[in-house]
Amino acid sequence: MKAVVYKGNGEIRLEERPMPVLKSAQDAIVQVTMTTICSSDIHIRHGAVPRAVTGVILGHEFVGKVVETGSAVTNIKPGDRVAVNVETYCGDCFFCRRGFVNNCTDPLGGWALGCRIDGGQAEYVRIPYADNGLTRIPDHVTDEQALFNGDLLSTGYWAAKLGEIRNGDTVAVIGAGPAGLCTMLCAGLYAPSCIIAIDTDPYRLNLAKEKGLADITLVPGKDLVEKGIRELTEGRGADVVIEAAGGKDTFQLAWEIARPNANVVVAAMYEESQILPLPEMYGKNLVFKTGGVDGCYCQEIMDLTAEGKLDASFLITHRCSFADIMKAYEVFEKKEDHVIKYAVTL
Repeated sequence: MKAVVYKGNGEIRLEERPMPVLKSAQDAIVQVTMTTICSSDIHIRHGAVPRAVTGVILGHEFVGKVVETGSAVTNIKPGDRVAVNVETYCGDCFFCRRGFVNNCTDPLGGWALGCRIDGGQAEYVRIPYADNGLTRIPDHVTDEQALFNGDLLSTGYWAAKLGEIRNGDTVAVIGAGPAGLCTMLCAGLYAPSCIIAIDTDPYRLNLAKEKGLADITLVPGKDLVEKGIRELTEGRGADVVIEAAGGKDTFQLAWEIARPNANVVVAAMYEESQILPLPEMYGKNLVFKTGGVDGCYCQEIMDLTAEGKLDASFLITHRCSFADIMKAYEVFEKKEDHVIKYAVTL
């Protein structure tokens, strides 16, 4: 079968690989029907993810059709259309029982697909703990609508939930990339009075406004962001701040624009350590929540998608066949043509 393989030293290649086989009674084999490229794939390509295994098939955000299941799999069956969870988790360890599936203690726990084990930028893929890692797609939900269920939408849903957004809150989301846009989409479920999108890319901010995800957009360096948010909130600051950018100054901006006693959710990944200036923020009594997504809400997200309350297919700005995925990688990495996400059809 054809697959995108990480070769190390900045190289990826579309090449022939053997078909996957069941290794456990809890496994399933999925025929991939649509996949996409994530920024994490670019990080792997350039050696920025130390745990990534050379020779691994990339891809952790995809949908497909079940073709085979192990004897212990009960929730899905061959023929089911499924969305795949970015995280592999056993469901039984200390952390899984508490919903912290990102910290699953199983050897395959956490982000394994497309990083430590073969992922979904291939014609077929093996899914460990299939009952936990696969979510059935209703017939009326398209592959494009379900494509981001297990990663981007899970991230946005988790970040909005961590923020404890209440009806009437002012929510500031730093970053209007794919994760930030999904966070705005999910924040809207809580009926805040205002969602403020902050980014340096006017195209992405315009998309947030056009899709009804943000009420106000602000551009650092052009707008006085902190002053603007205080003017919108009678001098207080935002009730909830979600940092989804991971830029050089975005962590500092996050706590600066938060009102006293606000929740600040740090969903971004940083390339450098950040400073927590406790003397400067003394008395603000902020609550910080950080970490990687716990992808345990996939069924809730799929239900909301089926009900028409969540639809992240607007993120798809580019489409191609699997034969053209290497060109898609170049466009995506260079951020050409205002690309946000690809839908790659197999």
